[in-house]
Amino acid sequence: MMDRKPLADTAFSGLCSASGAKALDEEASAWGLNPFSLVEAAGRACAKVFSGTYLQDKRKRSIAVFAGKGNNAADALVMLKALILEGYAQAPACSVLIPHIPDLSSSETKTPFSEAMLAVRKLGVPVLTWEAGIDPSVFAKTDVIIDGINGTGLIGPLRSIAMEMAGMINSLRSGGPFVVSVDVPSGNFDGWQSGMPIIAADATLALEPQKICLYFPAARPFAGAILPVGGIFPPALIDKHREAELAGWEAASAKIPPIPKTAYKYERGLVEIMAGSSGSAGAARLAALGAQSAGAGLVRLIVDPSLYPVAASGCSGIMVVPDGSAPGETAENSRFSPNAALLGPGWGRGEDRMRLLESYLPREKQGIPLILDADAILLAKDIVFNGNVLITPHPGEFAAYTGISKKEILACPIPVLRHFAAIKKVYILLKSHVLYAACPNGRIGVIDGMNPLIAAGGSGDVLAGFCAAIAARQGRFDGYACACAAASLLIQAAETEGIKGAFVDPSELARAASAIAGAAWLP
Repeated sequence: MMDRKPLADTAFSGLCSASGAKALDEEASAWGLNPFSLVEAAGRACAKVFSGTYLQDKRKRSIAVFAGKGNNAADALVMLKALILEGYAQAPACSVLIPHIPDLSSSETKTPFSEAMLAVRKLGVPVLTWEAGIDPSVFAKTDVIIDGINGTGLIGPLRSIAMEMAGMINSLRSGGPFVVSVDVPSGNFDGWQSGMPIIAADATLALEPQKICLYFPAARPFAGAILPVGGIFPPALIDKHREAELAGWEAASAKIPPIPKTAYKYERGLVEIMAGSSGSAGAARLAALGAQSAGAGLVRLIVDPSLYPVAASGCSGIMVVPDGSAPGETAENSRFSPNAALLGPGWGRGEDRMRLLESYLPREKQGIPLILDADAILLAKDIVFNGNVLITPHPGEFAAYTGISKKEILACPIPVLRHFAAIKKVYILLKSHVLYAACPNGRIGVIDGMNPLIAAGGSGDVLAGFCAAIAARQGRFDGYACACAAASLLIQAAETEGIKGAFVDPSELARAASAIAGAAWLP
């Protein structure tokens, strides 16, 4: 049985919608890239990526292609052809399942699909038709199923034979064949909603530019491990049709200034945190630890007087101050003038908290970044900012902030993120098993997560601390770069050997992140 674990993250690359992919395909002809050459290139590239990742030897495998009739099906057939020619499969042991036998005799009906079908039939691959009736036991000894039923051209849910074929793949997958989808799992499209039929793949060969719908939080689990497949379209053409981008640690960390060898604590950024309340002292401690781990030169944690003893005893190397201990102190006369402030982890939403939040608004107007997490997000629901605020909601908090249902947000978060980032003049880092960074100017970044460690209570507090530390040393605040770097740092920490595969205290995520951040930003 092949390993079903997800792959490591991917550096920034273009993402596009299904409509964007169609426009790209149409423009490709102006570059001399006709559909036949594109299908051949895509199928061969898929075979190369798949065999290089999962097929470690030239054992003759049994591979079945479940195909529709469009270019996505043609990609899958070319992939099968390439795997046979490269010695990974033996044609008679493979099969192709299609709805019905097409007419391949007329040159006037020649398509990439008909050409690919002709090739696999000439190689000796048996072709089966759904309309003739199929017993699932035919695939009992199949090692790999290639899903080529429908691609991004799908409009509306799978229906009829396509839906039935998808259902058979899903029934066969459990404990049986390894299922790999080409481009997107069949059934996924820009308007997919939970409950619509969709293939549950072990891996998806995502043709670049990858499709945004792969990363919609509700649909993401069905894609399995996402393997980027490039080298098909010119980079300039991909960039032209980019609608969002996939952010990974390597590229995201490179956008954050490194720490000079000559730096002292004030040059590494001063972070002020207001967090914690009765019963939530741990949130304050984790937020401070997160800021410390992401490289802040100095962290001052302000807590309610009743929390001071426990907070002070649990925060090594962090200034812990009881709220109100310096009456009359302002940003102008304080010896501690923060470069960024974090408000909200475990804070509560009483009137006193609203007053404290409002006291930071003049600083935000002056350009000092504010990171608002948890309770502070809902307190700020009606505030329009000046472009120096990053909010870090999870889906439930974002639903409360926007008045839009959690289900709708998880199905397709991008329109909601763009709208509220623009009207509130705020950067947004939406937390889920896939994370999204949104700018007031409409720019969208996607950070693939799919790691249950980041779902532990307290991991969001650590992440908010990462954001504050990064913002504090940026100089001029770039909330998008800050959000992408912080989110991808959390994912990298969750993938660290020694943490991976275990339930951990979120403070261990912070400590793992410290080594990763240090390797990236220390000389």
